[in-house]
Amino acid sequence: MMYKRIFLIVLDSLGFGEAPDVEDYIDLGSNIIYHISENYKLTIPNLQKLGFANIIKINGVKEHPNPVGLYGLLQEASIGKDTMTGHFELMGLNITKPFLTFTDTGFPSDLIKTLEEKTGRKVIGNISASGTEIIKDLGEEHMKTGAIIVYTSADSVLQIAMHEDIIPIEEQYKISEIAREITLKQEWRVGRVITRPFIGTNSDNFTRTANRKDYALDPDGKTTLNFLDEKGYKTLAVGKINDIFNGQGINEFVKTKSNYDGMYKTITIAKDKEFTGLCFVNLVDFDSLYGHRRDPIGYGKAIDEFDVQLNDLLKVLKEDDLLILTADHGNDPTHHGTDHTREYVPIIAYSPSMKTHKRLKTRETFADVAATISENFKVKQTENGKSFLNIIKEIWNGWLD
Repeated sequence: MMYKRIFLIVLDSLGFGEAPDVEDYIDLGSNIIYHISENYKLTIPNLQKLGFANIIKINGVKEHPNPVGLYGLLQEASIGKDTMTGHFELMGLNITKPFLTFTDTGFPSDLIKTLEEKTGRKVIGNISASGTEIIKDLGEEHMKTGAIIVYTSADSVLQIAMHEDIIPIEEQYKISEIAREITLKQEWRVGRVITRPFIGTNSDNFTRTANRKDYALDPDGKTTLNFLDEKGYKTLAVGKINDIFNGQGINEFVKTKSNYDGMYKTITIAKDKEFTGLCFVNLVDFDSLYGHRRDPIGYGKAIDEFDVQLNDLLKVLKEDDLLILTADHGNDPTHHGTDHTREYVPIIAYSPSMKTHKRLKTRETFADVAATISENFKVKQTENGKSFLNIIKEIWNGWLD
């Protein structure tokens, strides 16, 4: 194998310009990285050194004259633009039937009625909303009545907010398990059901807790994670990766509280943990805190913060480590609505053993990432994707077999 450890970091929602089929998704004009750079002066010397601004025009960030590594764009092949679709494709699947969303209409009355009957609790909300805003709006009513707050978003999710003093956490999980069972019905089949506990005394101080729990669908087929796990390689998930894949093919996972915490734990793993395999990381704040909330300034600051921690990670990578940076979809904070956007995503591959650079031709599927990882570890590949490991070899200074 060329690389003993591969670190795959998903910068959740960091799109790089409208995809060729953007009109099918009503996302013309979307371009997250450029629009953020129009609203906020980015300071990203480490990403710049890895060719970030050589991929696409970024206002105020010059192309690097001599970057290190591979850099380019990935195009999504699957139908849809949600979290699970993007991550599943990164691990080798092609999603031809998008996960159901109820962003515009809320959930059907029959679903809500069934949930009320099976849980013994009334439902309030049933709209697409920010999780922090809906508990401000409905949290006090929930505390008075015990009714559960059901809401959704642009993703394929059914979320349930409940106060920990009103409904004990174990009962909250039971309610979510009931909701998951109900939404296995084909016409209600959302990708995830999420328990969203909160605490506080009134709308001025309600705060969500770390007791969130996700109930996802299994991937429809085996992914590169499965093939690595079956051959005894480490598959270490950081952040919400374990939830997205419902634990399938993952043999160790670490929960995180934020982008900063996710990078801190990734850096610690890279520095202290010896393993052979994949460390798969998701940094969700880009999407949840800034993309959906249409905050380009906050998004830009989060990219700057990531760049600082990226420097710390680069310092502890070894010669036989490979770092891959990419995204799972777009979510342009300057675009209409609060939905994800159909965009290209960046692909950067770097190892300390690389001595030069090369621009990748635009790849036709996110699954090329899975194919590259599979080829490196010499495990079975999924039906989708073409490895670019041979291109990495062109800028690598030797063979470590």
